[in-house]
Amino acid sequence: MSSLEITPQTFGDLMADLPSGVAVITTRGPRGPMGLTVTSMGPFTAEPPSVMVSVAHSSRSCTPLLEAETFGVHLLHPDQEQVAMAFVRKDDDKFAGLDWSWDGDVPRLTGTRAYLRCRRDATFTRHDHTVLIGEIDFAAHDARDEDVAPLLYHRRTFRWSLREHDAAR
Repeated sequence: MSSLEITPQTFGDLMADLPSGVAVITTRGPRGPMGLTVTSMGPFTAEPPSVMVSVAHSSRSCTPLLEAETFGVHLLHPDQEQVAMAFVRKDDDKFAGLDWSWDGDVPRLTGTRAYLRCRRDATFTRHDHTVLIGEIDFAAHDARDEDVAPLLYHRRTFRWSLREHDAAR
């Protein structure tokens, strides 16, 4: 094993080897629904049930999301790469062509693997990101892919399975 100089590039390359779940975070912005795709999120506490989401300050959704009282977390089915990509784009209307509805102040995408409506509980800012902690007020789950992993992000590619990558080798 050789040592590396830690730079943003080498850090990114190393972290690309760590598979991450993919989620779409949504909220009401000043001009309507807003959202972004994240891979830096996960459970925070079991009591009370809460999640944490890391949001880059460079995201156009950052300020509205951090100012919102409520937000949605959508865990994606393995075949929902197009949904993830819709929220990566810089488009003004990321919701165009998607099936969604309002759940109070939260835009709720239809057909996702799981949906969590969260209430902002705390934020922690460090460097160029803010970690948002959300206490879960409501949860819904679609069990159609119960035996299949959710959509993953690994080596800078959306994947439905790590076996898919291994088989391609």
